[in-house]
Amino acid sequence: MNGAAKGAIIGGVFLAMVGGAGYGMYSLVGDTGGGKDDTADSKSATASRGEGPVTEKEAVEAAKGFLTAWAAGDDRTAADWTNNASEAQSAVADFKAKAYVSKAVITPGTPTGTTVPFKVAAEVTYEGTTKPLAYESRLTVVRGLSTGKALVDWQASVIHPDLKRGERLRAGTPASPPVKLVDRNDQELTPEKYPSLRPVLAQLREVYGSKAGGKAGAEVWIEPAAATATTQDGSATQDGATAQDGGRRTLLTLVAGEPSTLKTYLDAKVQAAAEQAVARFPESSVVAVKPSNGHILAIANNRKDGYNAAMTGTRAPGSTMKIVTAAMLLDRGKVAADKPAPCDKTVSWGGRSFHNLENFQLPAGTNFSTSFARSCNTAFIKQIKEVDEDAALSKEATEVFGIGLDWKTGIKSFDGKVPVTTGAESAAEYIGQGQITMNPLNIASITATARSGRFHQPLLVSPELDGRPTATATRTMKSSVRGQLVSMMRLTATSGTGAKAMASVGGDKGAKTGSAEVDGAGSPDSWFTGFSDDVAAAAMVEGGGHGSDAAGPIVAAVLSP
Repeated sequence: MNGAAKGAIIGGVFLAMVGGAGYGMYSLVGDTGGGKDDTADSKSATASRGEGPVTEKEAVEAAKGFLTAWAAGDDRTAADWTNNASEAQSAVADFKAKAYVSKAVITPGTPTGTTVPFKVAAEVTYEGTTKPLAYESRLTVVRGLSTGKALVDWQASVIHPDLKRGERLRAGTPASPPVKLVDRNDQELTPEKYPSLRPVLAQLREVYGSKAGGKAGAEVWIEPAAATATTQDGSATQDGATAQDGGRRTLLTLVAGEPSTLKTYLDAKVQAAAEQAVARFPESSVVAVKPSNGHILAIANNRKDGYNAAMTGTRAPGSTMKIVTAAMLLDRGKVAADKPAPCDKTVSWGGRSFHNLENFQLPAGTNFSTSFARSCNTAFIKQIKEVDEDAALSKEATEVFGIGLDWKTGIKSFDGKVPVTTGAESAAEYIGQGQITMNPLNIASITATARSGRFHQPLLVSPELDGRPTATATRTMKSSVRGQLVSMMRLTATSGTGAKAMASVGGDKGAKTGSAEVDGAGSPDSWFTGFSDDVAAAAMVEGGGHGSDAAGPIVAAVLSP
C-alpha cells in the first residue's frame, strides 16, 4: 500500500483512504463479517440535511457513504444513501448474492459538480471458477424531495452502466446454450462486428438455443426487467423478453459452453452497410428484405435506449403509407396512374383541413402518378368520397399487404396496425398519420409486396426450426395494380421526391418518401422506402425531418452495399 495512505478495518472490510483525503478506494473481500452498524459510522450513515442545490462537498459525502456500504455488501446502509431505498437495496444485495461477486474494489474518480465517476474492479466466483469483471460507472447526488438530504439518485446503471431500469446482474449456468449466428452464406455474425445484432442474437439464443443443440457453460449476464412483457401495442412478445432490451445479454463468460450454429437469412454484406448507414443518424433504424421470399437481409438501429425500433417500433409512417393507399384506390378503379388526380394546396375532410408540404400545388390535369411521385397529400384525401366501402384502407393493408396478421419472424416483432376509422381520422390515415402505427420492417415488407405483387411474411430464420406458422395474405395484388404501383415508385425514385437520395442506386429502382408529424416534436420523423432489383429497404429517423433528409440516404446505402 502507498505509504501516504491510511488504513482501517471496518466490519471485516478494508477501507483505504488515499493520500489522507478521506476519499479513495473501497474494497470488499469475501464476507462482510459484520452487520449494518459495522459498515459505516453513525456520521456517514446519515446524510446531512440542506436546502438549495447539492454542493460538491455533500455529493462527495453521499457518494462515499453509498460506495463504502456497497463495497462492504451492506445493502441496507447503501440503500439509505439513495432516493429509492427499495430498488437500491435489492440491486446491491443481488450484486453479491446473485451475480456471485466475491471481491470488489471500487475507486472513485474526480467529482464533476454532483456527479461522481468510479471504477469497479470485481471478481466473480461461480462453482470454483473465478474471473475478473471490470468497468466504469457514475452516480449523481440530488436533494431528497421530502428529506432535504443529499442522496444518490438511484439508477440501475449505478451498479453497471449497461443496466436499464428493472434489470439485474446474474451469474450461473443459463438455460440456453451459446449460439453461433451465421448469415445466409455461413459467415459468422458477431455483436462486436454488428452491434445492432446484439439484441437479435440474445433473442435467438433464448428461442432456439435449446433446440439447436450445444451445451451451456457459465456466465454473467444482464437479466431482462421482466420474465414476460408486452409490446407497445399491448400484445405479448414472442420470446418473453422486454420490448426494450431485446432479451438477456451476456457480460462475461466464466466457463465456455459448446455453441450451436444457427443459420439466419441475414446477409453480412447488407448488414454491414446497414450498420454504417444508421451510424450517421441518431435515433435511426432500417430493415432490408427480399421481395421474392420475405427473407430479412439486415436489421440495424442507432438508438441511445438500445430499443429494436426497426422491428418493434410503433410510429406513424407518414407518406410511405401512400403505397398502400394508392394500391387500394387502384384496386377499386378509383384512380389510374395516367389519369388526372387534382393536387390543390389544401383540402378539408371531416371538419379538418389538410395541406401539402409548404402548401404546394400541382397544375390542373396532373396525373395520379405525378401526384404520387411528388407526395401530394390532397390528391389522396380527395379520393375518400370515391371509396364507398367501409374500412377500405384497413382491408387493403391486411388482405393484400399482410399488415396485422401476427407475423412470426423468428424473434419478436410488431406487424403494423391500420385501425378502422371515420371522418378526419380516416383522411389522416390515407397519408400515414392518425392512428396508423408501423416500423421499418412493416414498410420494407409493404415495399416488397408492391415490388413482387405478393405478400411474403418477413422471416429472420427458417420456420422449419420450430414449426411455427407464417402469415398468409388472403388476396394477391392484381397484376394491373402492381404494374401501375411499381411504375409510380420508379418515377418517385428518378424524378420525384426520392430522386436525390436514390441517385446513387443502380438497377431497377423505386422509392417513396415520407415525413410524419409527432405531437410535441420540433421536427417530423423522417421515413423513406425503396427497392432495387430484389432488395427492398425502409428506414425511419425520429425527428429526422423530411424523408429524403435522413432516412433516404440510409436506404440508398443499404440498397447499394
